[in-house]
Amino acid sequence: MPTETVDTIIIGGGLSGIYAAYLLSQRNKSFVVLEARERIGGRILSREHQGLFSDLGPSWYWPEIHPKMAHLIQALGLKGYRQFEEGMGRIQNPSGAVHTVRGYPMQPLCWRLSGGMMALITKLCEDIPENAIRLNHPVCTIEKKSAGALVSIGELDKEPWTQLSTNKVILALPPRLAAATILFTPDLSHNLTQAMLRMGTWMAGHAKFCALYEEPFWRQTGLSGHGFSERGPLGEIHDGSNNGQGPYGLTGFVGIPAVQRNHQQHLTEAIISQLAIIYGKPAAQPTAFFYQDWARERFTATQFDQPPMYQHPIYHSPAGQTSIWDSTIHFAGTETATQHGGYLEGALTAAERAIMNP
Repeated sequence: MPTETVDTIIIGGGLSGIYAAYLLSQRNKSFVVLEARERIGGRILSREHQGLFSDLGPSWYWPEIHPKMAHLIQALGLKGYRQFEEGMGRIQNPSGAVHTVRGYPMQPLCWRLSGGMMALITKLCEDIPENAIRLNHPVCTIEKKSAGALVSIGELDKEPWTQLSTNKVILALPPRLAAATILFTPDLSHNLTQAMLRMGTWMAGHAKFCALYEEPFWRQTGLSGHGFSERGPLGEIHDGSNNGQGPYGLTGFVGIPAVQRNHQQHLTEAIISQLAIIYGKPAAQPTAFFYQDWARERFTATQFDQPPMYQHPIYHSPAGQTSIWDSTIHFAGTETATQHGGYLEGALTAAERAIMNP
């Protein structure tokens, strides 16, 4: 089969992979981005309704502690706005009783991006050649050669595959996903493989929702939209509205494990009913509703990601390695960042490291 040759192959079209492509494009380097999905963005997913882009993946950045994100947003001409947090909060205890509590704005202050986080991906892609991003291209094998590597695209149990020859591979996807879905030849060391499999993929076990309304009725009753439930199915709730105009939204995370989230329609009905209990009858009539279960995404989650992750892990490069195979393969997913791992800031840091390393 004919083999195409390219200088750098980026595996994964999330923020880390797209930012790496953007940096290479600025340097006039030859590269392709191989994305398994039919869309770019990875865990960044923004659904549009009447001008509001609801984030079903990461939705916040913190300018005070995330300087790369703040600088990139400004450099690209994008705009951010403060997360709405004015007013009282709501807590639902295990018995179902709802209490109003004093509101506490998060520290440091968190911001949302106008146009949703997908606006960041879209803007970065303006400087990337269109034919450099290849969708529906899942990588199944990476084989080490005397110089560089041979990358095969396709399903492991289906042939023929498409093959690309390259000098450098940037793994811009979660290490756990790479270890579970890509066949490396020769085998990676046992210690490295185990380290990759142990690194939980942030958000991979989560499900997130957005319920949109014409009016911010919760604000009109002195509520911030911030809430917690110990009863389920909801766990954590926030105001997910547009910037200074409608539509307005309540958004947050489902609090029950992935194994219990088998019937989306029933779950949607339960979420809307619970919102009405916590915020009042108007919450029962959303004009739009979006739901995303990341544990069901095979290009995000593995079987190891099904148990809920209750705390943000301390991430680092797997087994202390930022590259392998004589610097042929470089780790660049956000989980491999030594600072701000799991966050968008970590995705930028890891991409810069992979690009700078020879």
